[in-house]
Amino acid sequence: MLGSPLTRFAPPVQPSRRVFLIGAAAVGSSLVVGFSTLAKAAVNPFEGYVAIAPDGAVTIYSAHMDMGQGIYFALATLVQEELDADWAKVTVDGGYGNPALYGNLDWGGKIQGTGGSTGVNSSWERYRRAGATARAMLVAAAAAQWGVPASEIETDKGVVSHASGKVASYGALAAAAARQPVPSEAALKDSKNWKYIGNETLPRYDSAAKSTGRQKFTIDLREPGMLTAVMIHPPLFGATLKSFDASKAKAVKGFIDAVATPRGVAVVASGMWEAMKARDAVTAEWDESNAVKLTSAELFDEYRQAAEKGGEAVAVSAGDIDAGFAKAAKIIEAHYEFPYLAHAPLEPINAAARMNPDGTLEVWGGHQMPDIYQAVAAKIAGIAPEKVVLRVMKTGGGFGRRAVFDADIIVEAVATAKALGWKAPVKVQWTREDDMRAGRYRPAFVHKMKAGLDAKGELIAFHDTLVGQSIMKGTPMERGMVHGGVDATSVEGMSNQPYAIPNLRIDLTTTDPKIPVLWWRSVGSTHTAFALEVFIDEIAQAAGKDPVAFRLALLKDKPRHSAVLRLAAEKAGWGDPLPKGVFRGVAVAESFHTYVAQIAEISLDNNGTPKVHRVVCAVDCGIAVNPDQVRAQMEGGIGFGLGAILKSQITLDKGKVVQGNFDDYQVLQIDEMPKVEVYVVKSAELPTGAGEPGVPPIGPAVANAYFQATGKRIRILPFSNPQNA
Repeated sequence: MLGSPLTRFAPPVQPSRRVFLIGAAAVGSSLVVGFSTLAKAAVNPFEGYVAIAPDGAVTIYSAHMDMGQGIYFALATLVQEELDADWAKVTVDGGYGNPALYGNLDWGGKIQGTGGSTGVNSSWERYRRAGATARAMLVAAAAAQWGVPASEIETDKGVVSHASGKVASYGALAAAAARQPVPSEAALKDSKNWKYIGNETLPRYDSAAKSTGRQKFTIDLREPGMLTAVMIHPPLFGATLKSFDASKAKAVKGFIDAVATPRGVAVVASGMWEAMKARDAVTAEWDESNAVKLTSAELFDEYRQAAEKGGEAVAVSAGDIDAGFAKAAKIIEAHYEFPYLAHAPLEPINAAARMNPDGTLEVWGGHQMPDIYQAVAAKIAGIAPEKVVLRVMKTGGGFGRRAVFDADIIVEAVATAKALGWKAPVKVQWTREDDMRAGRYRPAFVHKMKAGLDAKGELIAFHDTLVGQSIMKGTPMERGMVHGGVDATSVEGMSNQPYAIPNLRIDLTTTDPKIPVLWWRSVGSTHTAFALEVFIDEIAQAAGKDPVAFRLALLKDKPRHSAVLRLAAEKAGWGDPLPKGVFRGVAVAESFHTYVAQIAEISLDNNGTPKVHRVVCAVDCGIAVNPDQVRAQMEGGIGFGLGAILKSQITLDKGKVVQGNFDDYQVLQIDEMPKVEVYVVKSAELPTGAGEPGVPPIGPAVANAYFQATGKRIRILPFSNPQNA
């Protein structure tokens, strides 16, 4: 995940239902265009969607944070399609501080945030309209200056021209354009005239910076006089700080101070190495009276026992499940176990804070939920939220970790700078071990599953009991996302499972072991898709039917699921002979209204471990704004998901997280990445997301191929778990 799941069970909001109020302003000699999604909200002249400077530079202010998924590229493409600017002069910055402008429309439009693969859908119309409006105002300004009809004026690559030979750059017209009346509705291009949307070869505007190392991330931040802090967090979840002693740290060169924060102790020094050395010299005493002291084995024993009792809350009930099983000629049962998982972004969590002489507080970081972070920072600093200036940085991965309601790293950065009397800017940088042991995790889950086939091999009854933690409980989203004891994110992918089953029951027991959990790339579908697709394969085997044919029969009323499954099967050569020792597996999943089918080809090494050679992926995400970026996200999701299902797990030993770095929390290595073929379905449907949906199908596809190779079903993740031996 990339993140927050408010739209998971609602259809994408149709653009025709979105009401935009348009506004424009002159800032200096620039043109700034923005829209308001709420009638009472005014457009802040220092914010907007598009700003055109006198030199022709175009800045697009993104409502969504870019953590590698390419949303800045997508928004630039949407604007550029209608604006016709010089692509070489287009840049994107993070917008913030105005939910009326930047609110996520798929979340209701009242809060800004990035997640749930909603960025392109939320931005689809408003950013195109911003580009079209800016272009219309530039044309109107030229028409007024030249005394010609606007209909005779053409635009291309940031230049306005007329058949008479008159020419002007966008920059030269920006100030005059800002004084033009704002059109009530600028016409959008017909799709047949698109030059940028759907362009297979359009280069990312930020490729050069990233490929040459010039792209600045928070970890690279170097402000004058900036200090660096590292954290000492409680060794157990739920423990609180009693006292600390930093007297020995005074002997460490570069040590500045050690201060208490709401989440532990910040050790401040002149640089990262100095701060780490000083931290080694600081001792802390903790109150562990309310601390978590579970081991993983104890937790899973409790979960298994809970699953045997059946779910406490019903998510889905269709038909008569008891009658369905009573009629069944064959019963299949299985259970699946999923560990806690860390997000493990390449750039560990960080943020920086500085109080300026004018009373504004600057906060740098991966601001995935900026409204919340702005409010939290303001409260700690004792200033008004509008006095908090957010510097929205690109981040080296997120996968959901940078979207937290308590704004943990923001709290640490602002509280540390405040404790130092605001005497210097302070960057709080977590180490990898901090990230692993004091972070948030994909919840552990257990599924207890049962299916019934009739005498013809038709699936007539299906029951899944899930046991695991709620991500939404205790958060501002609980009211909208938890109903009747069911957290929608716990059962997503299962509660909306696509197969035609007459008798169906999905129920849930929500646990509370006090382990901090959070959405993790593709959230609930990380476990539900695996359990569903591996079990469906087992049911197909019991019915004596081909796995693809069995699925297609059950997907007769799901054309988009069926289409990606057929496409993947065709491109993979499903049914064709394979080389000796190579085996295939299949899976299909919908997440965030995007449909993905994957077929994995594997062999076994000398230890019996699967080696994935080839993955064929078919994806339907509606209109693909940037097809190559969609392919990149499918490839990345496959690599991310492969590491998780083969190797990754967070385990507890008397409450302590065992794993600390990539030596014991293993992820996929570059030489383990398979060849990936991605086929993007051409579609006229509204665009949906691509950042997360590539993850869910890869695990079950590999597990199903592994069964073909060994006759063994993987029921406990990761594959490397000794219980699978």
